[in-house]
Amino acid sequence: MGSWFPQLYDLAMRPLEATRFKKIRTELVREAGGNVLEIGSGTGVNFPYYRFATQVTAIEPNPLMSERGKRRLEQANVPIDVLEASAESLPFVDDTFDTVIATLVFCTIPNPSKALEEIRRVSKPGAKIMFFEHVRMKQPVFGKTQDILNPLWTKICDGCHLNRDTLSMIELAGIEVTHVESLYQKLFLSIKGLNIK
Repeated sequence: MGSWFPQLYDLAMRPLEATRFKKIRTELVREAGGNVLEIGSGTGVNFPYYRFATQVTAIEPNPLMSERGKRRLEQANVPIDVLEASAESLPFVDDTFDTVIATLVFCTIPNPSKALEEIRRVSKPGAKIMFFEHVRMKQPVFGKTQDILNPLWTKICDGCHLNRDTLSMIELAGIEVTHVESLYQKLFLSIKGLNIK
């Protein structure tokens, strides 16, 4: 990942984070309880929103992103450890976590199906698994536009895919989806699920 992307990420996302995204993040993250795993913590946007977790382990493969998250780490209300690791190869034993949360990260994971398999492995039976992701839109014209733009977008935005059907991937992975909320014409989905083993 280029060094410019972490520097611009927070600035580019600020208008969205100040409005609807903050509400979605707050609701999801405050539901995270017990021993929590956060996938792709980036610049630590979620860190100040944790309230009921006893411990958060956040993985982030890019040290430049983690470095920019140190300020938010200091604002956290619960203990948070940040580890450099990839979602496709989680360095934890089976049945470790009570909650797993991923926000705006599955667009960039090289092998999202493997990541979901790993998430299920390290989650306890019945664990909450929650996502906030942008996805391929169902509206045909918008969806096709995403398909056309995706190759260029992926190069410019350092691996971000505009057109992933993340909800279908989550369901195919065996996670029981219990609630889906959409915003911005179903471009973004807030997804809550359970790890049924």
